[in-house]
Amino acid sequence: MTAEPEHPVVHGELAELRRRLDVAYARVEGGLALLRHRTEETAKELDDLNSRMASLEHARWPLPSLAALTALGALVVTLWQALSAH
Repeated sequence: MTAEPEHPVVHGELAELRRRLDVAYARVEGGLALLRHRTEETAKELDDLNSRMASLEHARWPLPSLAALTALGALVVTLWQALSAH
């Protein structure tokens, strides 16, 4: 077999292409790892927010109960004012 003069150039170009592919692959892998990390962090934050919202929903007063309590307070104040006027 004879060595053609273009073979070293082709080998050099192939080595350069392989290096570029390795760099591009590393960039893609790094980007995917970053996206996976951000997705996990976002999922954790979403779970935290859901649990906080659920605890706030359980701790809040329902509007009908609050309205009844306000009406009862107004009735007590009205009766107190009416009884203290006599």
